[in-house]
Amino acid sequence: MATEIGVWQIIDEKLKPVDISLAESGDMEKDFEKWIKECPQVLGRDILIIGEQTQTKSGPLDFLGIDKSGNLVIIELKRGNLPRDVLAQAIDYVSDVASWDLDKINETCLKFTGESLENNIIDNFDDIDLESININETQRILLVGFSLDEALERMIEWLSDNYNLSINALIFKFIKTQSNDKLIARTMIIPEQVEKERIKKSGNKINISDEPGDYEEDILEELLINYLKEPRKTPQRIKHILLPLCLEYTIVTRDMIKEKLIQDETENVSDEGKAGLVLTTISREIGIADRDYLRQIIRYDRPNPWEKENYRLVDDYRELVKKLI
Repeated sequence: MATEIGVWQIIDEKLKPVDISLAESGDMEKDFEKWIKECPQVLGRDILIIGEQTQTKSGPLDFLGIDKSGNLVIIELKRGNLPRDVLAQAIDYVSDVASWDLDKINETCLKFTGESLENNIIDNFDDIDLESININETQRILLVGFSLDEALERMIEWLSDNYNLSINALIFKFIKTQSNDKLIARTMIIPEQVEKERIKKSGNKINISDEPGDYEEDILEELLINYLKEPRKTPQRIKHILLPLCLEYTIVTRDMIKEKLIQDETENVSDEGKAGLVLTTISREIGIADRDYLRQIIRYDRPNPWEKENYRLVDDYRELVKKLI
């Protein structure tokens, strides 16, 4: 259960109780949305806001965030008490957002921040390997208010404990000391560390590696044939974008791949930001541990932990690649 916050100020070596209220905080309540945008860390560590009043099939959600693991965070803010029906509303939003692909998420991020999702993640999260996270694999719900119904608290704890659903409620209190200092206190229904552990369990972590395969050429050919026949967009982009570039040029840079993506009329990639996000999916695919047969024919450098650069074909496999594409 949530912990009731009691605050005392030390004045002349004596404890003086401090009133806690948001109902009487005036502009504090009106300013709260602005503070969340300016300092999303108030909602928890490693949360980045990428959308506001984001339209879903069930209406606009207050804020859309993303965390360091690539999970989308649905943030619903109520200026006052959190009623029990806010849970159904948030789950309704999640049911739509869970189906969003990278293009949709990037479009939302661009509209709100003016920057691509890729750039926002790299700029705001330290030492993150963008290619090792799976965007929107899991979703989180944060319900934010100034008080909550006992029934809602009970439902949140039950869903979290029994179904590992990543859901939490944050209760904020306004504190004004006798010296007129203004503070905001936060209570989480589910402790942040507990929630992070449940997120880890609910998500499917994909193993990443830079180690190349060591297959005999006939086995390697069969693995590549089966992979390049997959209808998914990423294998087809590797087949029709990356491999032809590697055959044409000794070294293929990220900028060259992005330019090719923008020029390709079948890709519907209209700008560099979107091309960068698509490139991330290609690069990530090559780094999946089980795709070591791709790394057997394609090599690259790592100028930063979060990106690959200078793609190139291993000379011994150039004829094989020509044959396959």
